[in-house]
Amino acid sequence: MSSHLKNLSLFEPTLVKPAVLDSVKKLAPLAQLKNPVMFVVYVGSLLTTGLTVQSLVSHAEQPTWFLVAITVWLWFTLLFANFAEALAEGRSKAQAASLRAAKRDITAKKLREARYGAKPEAVSSVTLRKGDTVLVEAGDFVPGDGKVIEGVASVDESAITGESAPVIREAGGDFSSVTGGTRVLSDWLIVEITVNPGEAFLDRMIAMVEGAKRKKTPNEIALTILLVALTLVFLFATVTLLPFSLYATNEAGSGTPVTVTVLVALLVCLIPTTIGGLLSAIGVAGMGRLLRANVIATSGRAVEAAGDVDVLLLDKTGTITLGNRQASALIPVSGVTGLELADVAQLASLADETPEGRSIVVLAKEKYGLRQRDIHALGASFVHFSAQTRMSGVNLDGRLIRKGSTDAIRQFVTEQGGRYPAEVEKIVDEVARRGATPLVVAESQRVLGVVELKDIVKGGIKERFAELRSMGIKTIMITGDNPLTAAAIAAEAGVDDFLAEARPETKLALIREHQAQGKLVAMTGDGTNDAPALAQADVAVAMNSGTQAAKEAGNMVDLDSNPTKLIEIVEIGKQMLMTRGSLTTFSIANDIAKYFAIIPAAFASTYPVLNTLNIMNLASPRSAILSAVIFNALIIVALIPLALKGVTYRPVGAAKLLRDNLVIYGLGGIIVPFIGIKLIDVLLAVAGLI
Repeated sequence: MSSHLKNLSLFEPTLVKPAVLDSVKKLAPLAQLKNPVMFVVYVGSLLTTGLTVQSLVSHAEQPTWFLVAITVWLWFTLLFANFAEALAEGRSKAQAASLRAAKRDITAKKLREARYGAKPEAVSSVTLRKGDTVLVEAGDFVPGDGKVIEGVASVDESAITGESAPVIREAGGDFSSVTGGTRVLSDWLIVEITVNPGEAFLDRMIAMVEGAKRKKTPNEIALTILLVALTLVFLFATVTLLPFSLYATNEAGSGTPVTVTVLVALLVCLIPTTIGGLLSAIGVAGMGRLLRANVIATSGRAVEAAGDVDVLLLDKTGTITLGNRQASALIPVSGVTGLELADVAQLASLADETPEGRSIVVLAKEKYGLRQRDIHALGASFVHFSAQTRMSGVNLDGRLIRKGSTDAIRQFVTEQGGRYPAEVEKIVDEVARRGATPLVVAESQRVLGVVELKDIVKGGIKERFAELRSMGIKTIMITGDNPLTAAAIAAEAGVDDFLAEARPETKLALIREHQAQGKLVAMTGDGTNDAPALAQADVAVAMNSGTQAAKEAGNMVDLDSNPTKLIEIVEIGKQMLMTRGSLTTFSIANDIAKYFAIIPAAFASTYPVLNTLNIMNLASPRSAILSAVIFNALIIVALIPLALKGVTYRPVGAAKLLRDNLVIYGLGGIIVPFIGIKLIDVLLAVAGLI
C-alpha cells in the first residue's frame, strides 16, 4: 500500500471535491432508501419543499422565509450525511486506485511442463487459469497469485505491502506463496497459479475497499434495526400530535394548531439523524483503517469480531520472540573441554545457513578464537537438517559429528553403540528451565555437551500483553517447545497461559474449548498445519508469506506477514465498535435539548404553562425551531472527523470504557446541544433574521 495513501489528511482536497459531487448524486431516492433514518429526513425535505412552493403562489401555514430556511437546512442535513459517507468512500476509492496501479496485464511465460528448462510460451496473464504453471525469472513480474513449486528467489513485494525490503520465496515449506504484481529480483521460480482471473488478492482487496460493495456487518444491521425502531416511535408520536393539537385548540378556544412544517422539524430533530447519517461512514472508514494497516478482511464480520475478542492465540517464534534463536552458551559434559565442544559444534555448523547455525560458528570464534575453516578444503560431507531426523552435522575423515534435539541425538548415539549420559539430561533440563532451547552435540558414540540457544523476547511485548489483560483479553502463547522452555518464555513475555508441544489437533481443541465457553478466539498462522485452527477461530489472520491453505482458511490476510499485527487488528476492531457506540450515545442524548427547544415553541400558545420549559430563553418560537434544525445539521458536520478517524482507543477495561463513554458522549450529548442551540438563536437574533 502506498505510503502516500496511508498519510492522506482527513479532508484532502483531492478527496473533498469528488465527495461534494457524490453528496448531490446520493440524493437520488433509491440511494436514500438504503438508509431508513435519513429517508425520513428526505421525505420531510420534499414535504417542506412543496409547502415552500405553495407559499410562493398562495397563502401558507408559515411565512415563506421560515419555510425556505427550514427546507434549506433539512436538505443540508441530508447533504452533510451524504458527504460523510462519500468522503469515507472516496478514501477507499483512492486506495482501490492505488491497488489497480499494481494490477497490470503481464506477459507470462507459461510452461507445458512444470520444470526448469522447459520451453515457455508467451501469453497474457489474464488468460491464465488455476493449475497453470509459469516461469518467473529475475526482472519479471509474477503474473498471478500462486505457489512456488520449484526454485528459490528474492521477491520485491513493495507494490503490495509498501515495504521496500525484498523477501525470499521458495518451493516447499511456509514461504512458497507469491502474489500477482510482485517482482522477482534474482534467480527464478516456477509458479503454479492457484486462482482464476478476478479471484486474486488484488481483486479481493479492490472489492473490499470500494465502499459501494461493502456489505453491512451483523452489528451494523442490528444497530440499523434499533434506529429504525426509534424512528418509527417518533414518527408515530409526531403524527398523533397534529390531531391532538387541533383538538386542544378547539377545546381551549385559544392558541394556534401546530403546523406540518413544525412537526417535520420536530420529527427530524428527534429521530437519531446524527448516528443515522454517520453510520455508513463509520463502517467504511473502519475497513479503510484496516487496509491502511495492510490487512485484507474477507468480511466485515471478522473486523467486528476482532473488537469483541476474549482470547488471543499467538505463535511464540516471530511474534513473542524475535524468531532467530542465538547461541548464547556452550556447556560441555564432564571430561570434555569447552574448546573441544566449541570445535566440534562449529564443524557441525559450517554448512548450516540458519541463524542458529551461524550463531554457533560466531560464538565458537568469539569465545575460543576458532576461525571458520575452509569447508571445501576439509573434504567434508555435510548432513543437512530434516524434519524426520531433527539433526544436522558433518562426516569428516571417519568422524560422525551431529547436533540436534535431545531425542534425536540419544537415538543417534545409541545406534552407534554409545551411551547417553544422565548428566546431559540435567543440563538439558536446566537450559530449558531458563527458557532457552538445548541443542545436544555428539561425535559418533560420544556426547560432548549442549549448545544453549536463546530465544530473545521482543522489546515492549510484555507491556502490550499487560494492555490486553487490562482490556479483559487473555493471551495464550503457542509453541512446539517442551513445557519447561515454554513456561520460562511465557513468564518472561508476560502471557497469561501457554500451549507447549503444540500440534494442529491440540490448537484446534484449545480453540473449541474456549468457544464452548462462549468466548471469541483470535489466532494468527502461516503454515498448512495452522489451517484447521485458523478455520475454527473467530478472527483468523493468515500471513501473506504463508501457504495458500492458511490464507484460504483465514478471514484476514496480513500483507506485511507480521504476526504481532493481530494485536493491532484487535485495536482497530475495538475502535470501530467504540466509535459506533459513542456516536449512538451522543445522538440519542442530544434529543433532550431539542425537546426543550421545540415543544414549548410548538404548543406554548395553546398551553402557556409549557413556556416554563423554555429554559434556554430562546428569542421566539420560530427561532427555537430553526435553531434546533440548524444545530441538527451542523452537528453531523462537526462529527465527520470523529466518524472517519475513530474514537481514540485506550486499553482499559469494559466497565471503564462504558463509564467514560457515558460521561463524554452521554453527558456531552446532553450539554452540547443546549449550548449550540442557544448560540445559534443568539446569532439569528443579532443578524435580525428572526
